[in-house]
Amino acid sequence: MAWGRRPVEATDDAFWDQFWADTATSVQDVFALVPAAEIRAVREESPSNLATLCYKAVEKLVQGAESGCHSEKEKQIVLNCSRLLTRVLPYIFEDPDWRGFFWSTVPGAGRGGGEDDDENARPLAESLLLAIADLLFCPDFTVQSHRRSTVDSAEDVHSLDSCEYIWEAGVGFAHSPQPNYIHDMNRMELLKLLLTCFSEAMYLPPAPDSGSTNPWVQFFCSTENRHALPLFTSLLNTVCAYDPVGYGIPYNHLLFSDYREPLVEEAAQVLIVTLDHDSATSTSPTVDGTTTGTAMDDADPPGPENLFVNYLSRIHREEDFQFVLKGIARLLSNPLLQTYLPNSTKKIQFHQELLVLFWKLCDFNKKFLFFVLKSSDVLDILVPILYFLNDARADQSRVGLMHIGVFILLLLSGERNFGVRLNKPYSVRVPMDIPVFTGTHADLLIVVFHKIITSGHQRLQPLFDCLLTIVVNVSPYLKSLSMVAANKLLHLLEAFSTTWFLFSAAQNHHLVFFLLEVFNNIIQYQFDGNSNLVYAIIRKRSVFHQLANLPTDPPAIHKALQRRRRAPEPLSRTGSQEGASMEGSRPAAPAEPGTLKTSLVATPGIDKLTEKSQVSEDGTLRSLESASQPSSADGSPAAEEPSQAWREQRRPSSSSASGQWSPTSEWVLSWKSKLPLQTIMRLLQVLVPQVEKICIDKGLTDESEILRFLQHGTLVGLLPVPHPILIRKYQANSGTAMWFRTYMWGVIYLRNVDPPVWYDTDVKLFEIQRV
Repeated sequence: MAWGRRPVEATDDAFWDQFWADTATSVQDVFALVPAAEIRAVREESPSNLATLCYKAVEKLVQGAESGCHSEKEKQIVLNCSRLLTRVLPYIFEDPDWRGFFWSTVPGAGRGGGEDDDENARPLAESLLLAIADLLFCPDFTVQSHRRSTVDSAEDVHSLDSCEYIWEAGVGFAHSPQPNYIHDMNRMELLKLLLTCFSEAMYLPPAPDSGSTNPWVQFFCSTENRHALPLFTSLLNTVCAYDPVGYGIPYNHLLFSDYREPLVEEAAQVLIVTLDHDSATSTSPTVDGTTTGTAMDDADPPGPENLFVNYLSRIHREEDFQFVLKGIARLLSNPLLQTYLPNSTKKIQFHQELLVLFWKLCDFNKKFLFFVLKSSDVLDILVPILYFLNDARADQSRVGLMHIGVFILLLLSGERNFGVRLNKPYSVRVPMDIPVFTGTHADLLIVVFHKIITSGHQRLQPLFDCLLTIVVNVSPYLKSLSMVAANKLLHLLEAFSTTWFLFSAAQNHHLVFFLLEVFNNIIQYQFDGNSNLVYAIIRKRSVFHQLANLPTDPPAIHKALQRRRRAPEPLSRTGSQEGASMEGSRPAAPAEPGTLKTSLVATPGIDKLTEKSQVSEDGTLRSLESASQPSSADGSPAAEEPSQAWREQRRPSSSSASGQWSPTSEWVLSWKSKLPLQTIMRLLQVLVPQVEKICIDKGLTDESEILRFLQHGTLVGLLPVPHPILIRKYQANSGTAMWFRTYMWGVIYLRNVDPPVWYDTDVKLFEIQRV
């Protein structure tokens, strides 16, 4: 395309029309016809032409929205302009000098076109966003027309009530329109342009005060956009109603191409970007529980300015929650279905966007969170998440996926109901690269977490705290662990309590504290059904005695660290009877060399991520954060948690080499004295002699006899007074808000390869790296 290096007058229609008058092009054609180098050259050498092109393209979209796009020619012009803007916008965002261009008003572009109209002229960005919103509800272009016959006059775009044109049945809308391939494609092109408008966020470096709002999103989700409610509902319903299987007929997708999926992906991406809202800094709406006749609660106070966040937080009808939860669970389980009948269903690729959406729903709408936990439906979310975690554990390009999966489980684990739900037997047989076991969903969670810790990528070390915090949070409610899971927990304790591991980093001993807390919770609150765990503790009793007698003198500390230099990797599989993996499973694979990945900002330490609460007798939670260093029954200060130093300190040997930190006797003594070992020592003191006596009397080496004895044993009155249950609940903070922003845009950047909207532009929010 000839842009010309000479400035061209805005009135030279013949010149400008060539950019959008072509009949049949695709977005891919536009990307090929307008190379990056050319856009940058025009930007530098004849900026007025670039400005005129943008202004003219927006003007054409505004005209299309005004007229209602009745002719094929108008529709073609609108599509070509939106493709062109999708191509050009990233190059405007990457140059700081141009970034304000769309927020300036263009002379003569007033709302009425008169000379005196410039004062109330809209910035170009606002005109563009409002035109996109109108075009997304344009009869016979993006929605089905409601006209009875062609004789009726065309529907007036301005009086049209877009709430009657919501794209899909679901939340707040009962009517499912006839699927229309052309409408879906047109919506998709406009949503791609919308997403590109929002992507200015990619060109700003991650700022610690993530309160900075995206002006594009802020305007689009404000009351200025009269289509905000129907569009929010259309996007949510389009995602949640999507069924990639194809009407329940296996292999159906091989016969019919699925044009819905690209629209659903685009809708999911636009939705999560509009919901990028720091709930830590804003007041999230408190819902008073009154039910009105509408899909949205009439919440009081009004809640956030961002209407999409506002609407999301006010959904409250049971049937709406059911629709959303079922939809997300169905889509998250889709990759698992692949494993029963390979290729029988279409494999979707947007599970990361779905996980972000699920996170936002739980974070902004507490009623939804409680609904999810009210029934065992939560397990339909849990199993796919554990599948993704297990599958991605060795792949450094999927560290972000690992984090969001763990964050969601951390959020859920703060609620008592989650622990209770985990007792449901696990019978689904999704082939996973884990040992075969018979047990509950709790066993599945523990076995997968053990696998992540012992054979995951080293970049996952910062997540160990989170993983064990989740296990601590659910432990008081676990009625009966399988032998496999019990052995896994003891193997972790064994690995984490070796002297060199404890002494090689300032925070490593916290992992031992978490595991002891798990054992104490189960012994004190669920002793009766947990003979497998009690038996495993008795078998591995030497580990507890070694902890109680941990050496604290300088020579012993020095010797332990010397041993590290010769020792194998800390968490090898030795000592854990692995057992055969499930049939049909494939081992977790590392990233293919050359895979692109985007960098992530560091996540806050577990002390920043969570806030401690104590469970009262009646099951209610009381926050402990305000109190000064509360101590648990064993005298360990519950507030002593991994701090920020954790990031640097976790890697053994690196810190001591640079002279930053080295263990001292005082330091070891300071936490050794607080190890909560009393309950377990008392249990061993009572039960070990009895178990030994059975073995001598009956000459037994048989586990089942001992387990039978332990099943009927009791420790009532023999254990210390039960400690109060401590739950560490996830709390929103600006650190996680920033993490989510970089993760979400990184996913969107990598997933949009055809056309490659942002590829090779100067993105600042993250770095693009090759494995």
